[in-house]
Amino acid sequence: MLFIRSASGNDAAGSLWSLDLNSGIETCIVDVRTDIPSSTGDDLPAAEKARRERMREVTGGITAYSVDSVGKLATFAVNGIPFIVDLSHRSVRALTAPGPVVDPRINNAGTSIAYVIERSLFVTDIATDSATCIADSTHEHETWGLADFVAAEELARYRGFWWLPESNGSLLVERFDERNVDEWWISDPAQPGNPPQSRRYPAAGTTNAVVELWVINAGDERKQIIWDLTAFPYLATVSPSKHGTVLELLNREQNLVSIQLLNSATAELTELQRRSDSAWIDVMPGVPCLDSEMQLLEIVNDGATDTYRLARANTFVTPPQLQVRALIDHDANGAVIAASSEATTQGLYRIDFASGSVGALTDEHSWSTGMVNGEASVIVEADAFQPRTTFMAKTPHQQFVIANNAETPKINVRPNYAQVGEHSLETCVLWPTGHIAGSKKLPVILSPYGGPHGQRVMRNAAAFTSEQWFADQGFAVIVTDNRGTPGRGPLWERAVHNDLATYPVADQVEALLALAKINSDLDVSRVGIRGWSFGGYLAALALMERPDIFSAAVAGAPVTDWALYDTAYTERYLGTPQGNPRAYENTSLLNKAHQLQKPLLLIHGLADDNVFAAHTLQLSSALLAAGKPHSVVPLSGVTHMTPQEIVAENLLRLEVDFFRSHLGD
Repeated sequence: MLFIRSASGNDAAGSLWSLDLNSGIETCIVDVRTDIPSSTGDDLPAAEKARRERMREVTGGITAYSVDSVGKLATFAVNGIPFIVDLSHRSVRALTAPGPVVDPRINNAGTSIAYVIERSLFVTDIATDSATCIADSTHEHETWGLADFVAAEELARYRGFWWLPESNGSLLVERFDERNVDEWWISDPAQPGNPPQSRRYPAAGTTNAVVELWVINAGDERKQIIWDLTAFPYLATVSPSKHGTVLELLNREQNLVSIQLLNSATAELTELQRRSDSAWIDVMPGVPCLDSEMQLLEIVNDGATDTYRLARANTFVTPPQLQVRALIDHDANGAVIAASSEATTQGLYRIDFASGSVGALTDEHSWSTGMVNGEASVIVEADAFQPRTTFMAKTPHQQFVIANNAETPKINVRPNYAQVGEHSLETCVLWPTGHIAGSKKLPVILSPYGGPHGQRVMRNAAAFTSEQWFADQGFAVIVTDNRGTPGRGPLWERAVHNDLATYPVADQVEALLALAKINSDLDVSRVGIRGWSFGGYLAALALMERPDIFSAAVAGAPVTDWALYDTAYTERYLGTPQGNPRAYENTSLLNKAHQLQKPLLLIHGLADDNVFAAHTLQLSSALLAAGKPHSVVPLSGVTHMTPQEIVAENLLRLEVDFFRSHLGD
């Protein structure tokens, strides 16, 4: 088994390790600090920085790798330099490339490596160390081999090329053209001598990139895979396997999906399935794909039971009491899924196709994930009450705990989970360390995300370390998952269809008041709310809509006007501004600026290419026009992730000082 691990919790640089599944011996295959020169990560190509931003990847060194089919050779890139490593002999060497590379991938035979350089796709012959451009970008708006922005940011598809398993020399390659996508600009006012950076950004209701898929073989012969790009502009999923390559295509509204089987020899498609949904189609990890008997596997919204279920050839093979979140592995006899028996848990389960039996592979009351390959597996299990994670490698005859070098937090995280209110809202309360019940009424801070695909309350204590730190500064901190968040089924998630504002605010208030009824230590006369991204939107929205409840808010990188956010995410929930203008009017913070009555702190990274700083700047202008005092903290050079440690630390201290001044302690 191969894995990436850094030397300690204070070291962000990953090295490549192996675990012998017979002896349990761990071996460092490539030590990025000693085997790779200049591995600080400062010289990443722009496309790699963008790819990591989409993946929310904040580490350095080796962050990803690719292995041939027999596990003899692996490839990875550090600082744009491609490397090949002989796993048996632990020997690593740099390959010659005509420029900084992005996303190197090795073919099954271990003879060639493909990668992207400056929007073009190259293949290197490992034996001769010679590189050939097989798909050359002809203009600045054309890109071969990378995932387009919408796919990477909103559809969780981060790759733009794939070696076809049935051929060692053929590739499936995405080409996208952004020439008609609106051009936006990011500048750094703190460095006025630096030119602004151009970004092609598809805001809601505007033109998307044109996305195509091509088969390119070793002889540089290429064939475009033809489908109706107008009807299905989104290439959501590409699943190559030895059983067949399956594509998942979505219409612009994302309420219709076409699942297609590719004949790579002819580049022709055959439609396997077409499904619609009254709200939207969910793009789920691991599916759609074919099993060894050429049966289609999907995760489908079963409206009759309000459950996400695994379906095989249009027949459900998982019980309705399990909410299926992902397909992990499958063979002729069955499948392994990640699923939830309770909203705050996730486990791995093995499904037997013939008998329909379901067997839990992990503790059903914890939060677990992992990888499975036949009879071998790696189980990753979070502790519900201590901020630690266990990594366990298992075979039918052995199991080994993989060393975890993560730091132990200096704070004592003590999550208190509860379901409260009319809607049985999942909550977690963090109290100051040493707080004695009944001894003191505490000001309250709500710390939600609250948006689609963003579950916060899970049986994983490590998810609440920041909240515990806030609590230790003299607050009671509440985390609540409102309607629209994952884990409780399709209807719960679809409650926010056409309205991203009403239920998130209502449910945060409902949870707060319900918790206050059962715990008098919560001082509901002193309540603040904080959040980032959708959580920032929710924080500012709640302050404007419910000044009777909230006394102060911190909104980090908030979406303030959904017409300024991207097509795929926004239109999935609200439609287009042209087709559903009222939904945009009702959810825009700009239209609510006159409602602000309490202190609001806005924080935004000026280099954010996901939620552009225009969101905060336009809200600030609207607030000023309405005569509403507020504060703005611009972060020069900071993106949506805020990975800089000193910035992240000082932002937390800034928030605490803000809440202390307006809520007391």
